[in-house]
Amino acid sequence: MTVETSIEYIKGIGPERAKLIRNVLGISTVEDLLTFYPLRYIDKSKVYAIKDLTAEPENEIQLKGKVTELQEIAYGNAQKRLTAKFRDQSGSMELVWFRYSKWMKEQIPLNREIFIFGKANLFNGSFSMAHPEIETDEKKAISGSLLPIYPGSEKLAKRGITNKLFQSVIAEILRSLPAIIDENLPATLLKKLKLIGRLQAYYHIHFPADVQHAEHANRRLKFEEAFFFQLGYGLKKQHQKTSVPGNPFPIIGENFKHFYNDILPFDLTNAQKRVLKEIRTDMKKPVQMNRLLQGDVGSGKTMVALLTMLIAMDNGYQSCMMAPTEILAQQHYNSVQELVAGTGVNVKLLTGSTKASDRKIIHEELLSGELHMLVGTHAVLENVVQFRKLGLAVIDEQHRFGVAQRAKLWAKNKIPPHILVMTATPIPRTLAMSFYSDLEVSVIDEMPVGRKPIITAHRREKDRLSVFRFAKEEIEKGRQVYFVYPLIEESETLDYKNLMENFGHISDFFEGKNVTMLHGRMKPAEKDAAMQYFASGKAEIMVATTVIEVGVNVPNASVMIIESAERFGLSQLHQLRGRVGRGAEQSYCILMTSDKLSSESRTRIKTMVQTNDGFKISEVDMQLRGPGDILGTQQSGVIDFKKLDLVADGKVIKVSKLAVDELLARDPHLQQPENAGLRKYYVQFYKGKNKWARIS
Repeated sequence: MTVETSIEYIKGIGPERAKLIRNVLGISTVEDLLTFYPLRYIDKSKVYAIKDLTAEPENEIQLKGKVTELQEIAYGNAQKRLTAKFRDQSGSMELVWFRYSKWMKEQIPLNREIFIFGKANLFNGSFSMAHPEIETDEKKAISGSLLPIYPGSEKLAKRGITNKLFQSVIAEILRSLPAIIDENLPATLLKKLKLIGRLQAYYHIHFPADVQHAEHANRRLKFEEAFFFQLGYGLKKQHQKTSVPGNPFPIIGENFKHFYNDILPFDLTNAQKRVLKEIRTDMKKPVQMNRLLQGDVGSGKTMVALLTMLIAMDNGYQSCMMAPTEILAQQHYNSVQELVAGTGVNVKLLTGSTKASDRKIIHEELLSGELHMLVGTHAVLENVVQFRKLGLAVIDEQHRFGVAQRAKLWAKNKIPPHILVMTATPIPRTLAMSFYSDLEVSVIDEMPVGRKPIITAHRREKDRLSVFRFAKEEIEKGRQVYFVYPLIEESETLDYKNLMENFGHISDFFEGKNVTMLHGRMKPAEKDAAMQYFASGKAEIMVATTVIEVGVNVPNASVMIIESAERFGLSQLHQLRGRVGRGAEQSYCILMTSDKLSSESRTRIKTMVQTNDGFKISEVDMQLRGPGDILGTQQSGVIDFKKLDLVADGKVIKVSKLAVDELLARDPHLQQPENAGLRKYYVQFYKGKNKWARIS
């Protein structure tokens, strides 16, 4: 037997059961069974007395006594339940089975000492137990250890694939374990972190002597998963630093200097300067840069990206900036074009809506080198889009781009471009340490001078009139206001109707004020016109769906009113709030909700009111939604941890990251004798599993 042996060859399983187990649970090999961990444990070391059950126990308990009565009771539509009177020396209780067979009824002995095991429920002052396990053999009933309860299903149980079968099969595997698995972590690391060995971990996770043994096993197995996951990224990062060539950008030339000294409309924050220095240091080297730039909404990431693109231009290379939506691509293009106007920098926009005649010009100018900067969507990745010398790719909100799409950037040049990944959705620390650990990370943790923190308030329908009056007061001061409505995904027609009705109500209340509208049905040109109308100050109010989440920058807008705020995700609420607070005046975000809120909705609203810190918000968001949603659909499918919890196990991830960094600093190629087991295990089981993670 080896860890790769098919489960059909294990005694008690066979080909038919193996096929069913594979289909239902995804278990194919001995290794799969070893890592088929218990959901929980039951403690059969104690025997309780009925008189001791003074309150409803949380867990299953074991009792010793006799069944003195057994009867079938009809109920409902010709259905029957089986009930029994169970007595011990201290009292009596009822046992009940709502589903049972004739065979099962015959297995319950009357007036003989038995053990029952299950959850005791208190009802009208009396205890009862539904569907208890029954054991007549005292040796089997009273176990000296905790017994595992494995995931199962009715479909499996009907074919005899029960919890007892899994206990038996896994116990058999554990007896063979010393011959089929080796330790995969260095002895020095185990000693330093006080971790138990791999063999012990498997024994104690399946059949722990007590809770403490189970906890030790849990800690070891969580660390192992985190460690090898981090090791894959660490080796990849090391490979990129030493083996993936990049074009060195040693020159800070006239384009950068002219823009920085003469055109830049404001001083960079210290955080922006620090990040720019980190990027410049990377790009001076003849190896590819892979850097993640995190910064909250409005922190100035686009300005840093533009300055980086100017460095590429000064060194004779072209740049592209990719955004996940046309609106965001348009916004980036507008910002960049406005800033470099009259400087001789040639910037163009390429999206799915770009006319064929304009595309032709873009393709020609890219090949000739006349086009210095290309801003666009996925359209940039098309095979027909060829650069003369692509030196830098800026990717915004990168988790929305798939692996294959990002890989296409590599094909645009013989030497891969430097990669700058930007995100305005701060990534929780545990995710950044796990899924982005092959990237260098820069953080803009400072807002531009003069920005006041946005004041966020929670209001309900009864407060609507006062909210509208407040908005009117802000408009009278010369400010502008957003009203945002949620999208109802099931019905675009209902969305439109809802928006039009509210547009009418708002127009009536704010009589004499110009109200513009923005929604998903509008063509790109119409959206652009509506945004320009509002941005120019011609309209005091914009009524919109969430299409304004990205793509609108109006410093004069000071009020964001989000209707049905409980229907938005936390990250989305934070992004929407970031549309205001971009000028020097005090800004406000008002979250309108219904009176009845779910517990999760209350947490989201409370978090928004309490903090403007995107990193704190991202941590709460991950606790609510889980890591898969934060990472996006492209990466959520690869989170295949059996033990590690990215939300709860931040400390384990941090310790494993540090351990990997120290290991690779000492032994970058895992050649030292004490790392032989680690290297063998990694090559055998992990190498290749992290290919999806290639950011660039």
